Amino acid sequence: MPKKFAVLGNPIVHSQSPAIHQAFAAQFGIKLSYERILVPLDQLAEVLHQFQKNGGQGVNITVPFKIEAFPLIANKTARATKAGAINTIAFNHNACLGDNTDGIGLLRDLTQNHELDLTDQRILILGAGGATKGILQALLSAKPASITIANRTLITAEKLVADFSDLGHCSACNLNQIPDQPFDLIINATSAGVKGELLALAEPIVNNSICYDLAYGSAAQPFLNWAKQGGAINYYDGLGMLVEQAAEAFYIWHQLMPATKPVIKLLRAKL
Repeated sequence: MPKKFAVLGNPIVHSQSPAIHQAFAAQFGIKLSYERILVPLDQLAEVLHQFQKNGGQGVNITVPFKIEAFPLIANKTARATKAGAINTIAFNHNACLGDNTDGIGLLRDLTQNHELDLTDQRILILGAGGATKGILQALLSAKPASITIANRTLITAEKLVADFSDLGHCSACNLNQIPDQPFDLIINATSAGVKGELLALAEPIVNNSICYDLAYGSAAQPFLNWAKQGGAINYYDGLGMLVEQAAEAFYIWHQLMPATKPVIKLLRAKL
């Protein structure tokens, strides 16, 4: 009988996770089922319980449930605990383990697939929501010179700085008051592109930077176009991060690490 997995979110029809995990499973001859489950906004706990009860062995959690999932799982990894958010759950009999693979997924995409050295780099992150919480620990582990978090609501960014400053140099600013200084890497962690919105940002901050959007496909295009017009050295969407974080989840479930580059290439051809 195939092992049962799923991705839970709302909306969920766009998710590439089933294709990614089936491609990973094919590398090892593993038979599994992996479905998309649309979760009503007030029913995450019930859906998780029912999926586990029905023999599910693991789930991925996507927007908007990563933070909501956190208090539902008692046993969490250190990186999930630091992020305050869960995107991967492993079911083992009556026990559950909650993890967050977003940070390691981004770090591997940046350093392995795009061959970036983040040591002593000046990083600017746009947005201070759950996505930023999920990636900060991994980024700080790469020993950048500094990370500046810019957000519409300054107090939210300041809270993140307080939570993560023990791991490295962080600072906060308002999104429309970004310091007039060069940044080596600018990461868009806002949901503006997903909502079809444009960020009101000045172009000079992009000059000679590398730009990266955590979103992929059409959702990343507004930011990538802004980066190109502003003179970015290079600009990337988050498709590689999506595949890399999924690979870490696959490892958690199967204790096997899949090759990611062929899967990134496969998805890129489809988008």
